[in-house]
Order: sequence, then C-alpha cells, then structure tokens
Amino acid sequence: MSGILYLVSIPIGNQHDFTPRALSTLQNVDLVVVEEYKEGKKFLDLNKIDKPIEELNEHNEETSTLEILQVLIEGKKVALISDCGTPLFSDPGLQLVQSAIQNRIKIVPIPGASSILSALVVSGFNIERFLYYGWFSPKKEIRKKELYEIRNIRYTLIVMETPYRLHSLMEDVVKAWGTKRRVCLALNLTMKDELILNTTTGELLQKLTKEKIKGEYVLIFEGT
Repeated sequence: MSGILYLVSIPIGNQHDFTPRALSTLQNVDLVVVEEYKEGKKFLDLNKIDKPIEELNEHNEETSTLEILQVLIEGKKVALISDCGTPLFSDPGLQLVQSAIQNRIKIVPIPGASSILSALVVSGFNIERFLYYGWFSPKKEIRKKELYEIRNIRYTLIVMETPYRLHSLMEDVVKAWGTKRRVCLALNLTMKDELILNTTTGELLQKLTKEKIKGEYVLIFEGT
C-alpha cells in the first residue's frame, strides 16, 4: 500500500497561525520535504519537530522528486512545506504532486495561512471572480508587454513580486494602466509591521518614490 503526501501550510509570519492539525501532521510523518534546508530546519526546531528532512527546490527538483516518490511508494508518510505559507504558490513541488497523482498516491491538503487569500479579502475588491497572475517577467521589456496584454481584464488581479522590484513594477504599471486603477498593497502580513494600503496606482507610485517600503508583499489590482 502506498503512502500519503501531505501539503502542509505553515505561518507566513505570525507563528500563532500554525494550526494544531498542521503541527500534528508534521509530528507524525516519516519525512518532511522543505524548500531550503536551513529555513525548514529552523521552523521544525522552533516547533520541536524532529524528523528526517529532504530538500526540494528549483536546483534539484527532478532528482528529489524521484527520491521522495520512492519513499511514498514504499508506504511512508511525507509532508511538503514551503519556506512560509501554503506550498506550491510560487514555490517548487508541483512536479512531486503530479508524480503522486500519476502513481495514485493519496494527497492530503492541510490548510492554513496564505498571503494571497489574506491580501485578497482585505482589498475591498470583488472576489467572486479573481485571477492569480503571479509573477511578471524580471525583464523590463517583457514585463511591459505582459502588462499591456492584461490591462483590460475585468477580474480582480493578484500579483506577486520581489521586494526590490516593487518600485520599478509600479512605474511600468502606471505607464500601462494609468494612475486611476485601484490597488491594494498588503505588506508583511500577520507581522507587527503589517501594512495595508488601499489606494490608486498613481498614489502608490508617489508613496514608493518618497518612502522606502520594504518587506514581503502581495499586490491586488481591481478589475477594469
């Protein structure tokens, strides 16, 4: 009988967002798969979880997937966590999930913190229909093209970006979409310095030009 793959959500900042079920799951699996060994070990140690660890990231995804799949085929229980939040969103692991499905291995999601959903519900925008766009290209010319391609989408739009590219991204957004588009910047969610800005694209760019805003964030844009 094959094992079980658990997709375990962990906190995005505030450690109180770690659910009892998630804790129990990690305490009872045979192997914990982490994105980066150092971060994963730090989190497990914080919660007094002593389990074998396997690293799975963009550098070793193919080989690690095969190794982890073999552990599952042998009937063991494996938990996948990311550095923070819910696994697979802008994180490695999709290949493992697809392989598990192909091999008819049971997959169990353990829900919890998600920066995407947290940002979405505080945006004030219509969330009956929304589009998770994820990451724009780091190359400026390609990013501009992507922005023009989706500028007329009617659905609420979820965008992720690295902290150091926020200002340059918003410069491109204003050029492509104008200054009046409503936007919500959700910064350092669940942490002491959490910041929620409900504003316009033009006003946000002005603020970013005047102030240094640093941290992990999600951008939510209102549909046209």
